[in-house]
Amino acid sequence: MNDNPSHRRSSFRTTIEQFLKERLDGKLDKLAPDDPKRDELTAQFRLDTWIDDAARRAGQIQAVTHSLKPIHPDARGTNLYRPPDEINQHDEIGSHQLGTRFATDIVGNAAALDVHKLLKLQVEGKSLLEWMSSGDADLIAALSEDTHKAETWIAAFVGITRPRGASASNERAKQLYWLTGDDPLDDDHYQLLAPLYASSLAHAVFHLINEDRFGEAGKEARKARREQRDHNTGYHEYPSLAVQKLGGTKPQNISQLNSERGGINYLLGSLPPKWKACALHEPWNVDSVFPRFGRRDDVRELARGLRVFLNRAPDPTVETRERREAYIDGLIDELVLFAAELQGALPTGWTNDPRCQLVDAEQLWLDPGRAEDDEEFRARWLRLDWLDAIRDRFGNWLNAQLDNKLPVGEVEQRQWARELDVHTEWAAHIDKDRRRIEEGASRSGGRP
Repeated sequence: MNDNPSHRRSSFRTTIEQFLKERLDGKLDKLAPDDPKRDELTAQFRLDTWIDDAARRAGQIQAVTHSLKPIHPDARGTNLYRPPDEINQHDEIGSHQLGTRFATDIVGNAAALDVHKLLKLQVEGKSLLEWMSSGDADLIAALSEDTHKAETWIAAFVGITRPRGASASNERAKQLYWLTGDDPLDDDHYQLLAPLYASSLAHAVFHLINEDRFGEAGKEARKARREQRDHNTGYHEYPSLAVQKLGGTKPQNISQLNSERGGINYLLGSLPPKWKACALHEPWNVDSVFPRFGRRDDVRELARGLRVFLNRAPDPTVETRERREAYIDGLIDELVLFAAELQGALPTGWTNDPRCQLVDAEQLWLDPGRAEDDEEFRARWLRLDWLDAIRDRFGNWLNAQLDNKLPVGEVEQRQWARELDVHTEWAAHIDKDRRRIEEGASRSGGRP
């Protein structure tokens, strides 16, 4: 922290003025140079004028950590602001474990959310709301030379963290009777509870799961697993993960954090474990392994996630493209792993068995070791034209996963096939097999 009061006052003032300038510029850019509204807007965004208006509008929103609307969108009742350090500490996972870097949610009038954006501004590692809550003298001086006016503004801003009116639940809210005494037949031994939605905790869980599923560290760890080599860290999987949408097409009506997540809230699976046989069996008497591939739990989860995402018809933005590509990359990662598991578990040459009815391209893909002893098989493998067939079959398979909900066709099929063609792990997997086959052919004197 800088101990120079003048410098700190300047930092606070500059941060606020830059925030107002960016908002003003965004509005002026939409107006013609000679539009008379420009002067009016410029006056509205002077620091004293805007802060005074924002302080009046602060009463339209409330900062919360535990909210009611996610329980039912029409429920009206008490929301709570309880930072983690104000919550009882216990061993179970809860909001108390979020520490100081928890996300504050906002409920109320969506038109007043710009007030919260101001209060989120960071100076010296803390938000303006935190500085206001501590009554920082330099921030007071930065807001206005009139100390009384500045303190009045700050009181209005800090007020967004306080409950509104008497505590109350609602008929649409969830309520439950909790036995606190010893006699379940005695009504006096029960306490009526009205649980709220732990919004800050849900937001932290959302970002943690997304990082585990789509972050670079997790992708590198999965790559190491496929290549059967050590890695510095592990990775996390979330089987039976479900997605709950809050707010429908208007997630902002629930809360600010819910809007930032696009209404997505993850629900962790609470299911008894299922016994799985570890042994892999030969895919006898079928013409394709893609149906078996599609039944894998992780594959079904990724395909379902992509289907739900595309079914929302997201806008064609960079974020949309990256999200879609993350799902496709995950499916291709699983395809590479699926092939590696089959190749590692089944004996070389298993496709030469009469019970193997796979199409030729899939035989070449899944049994590359056969090329070491079967010269005719090796020649077909090294032509590599079977790769086009595998790409097309992958595209057709993925189209089939989406077709019952989405209008997909040849254009999408070709796109999925191209995604497989340029995928790094897929290319590395094929290149590794190619080098091994060519080296084996050279050692045995055969022609590659």
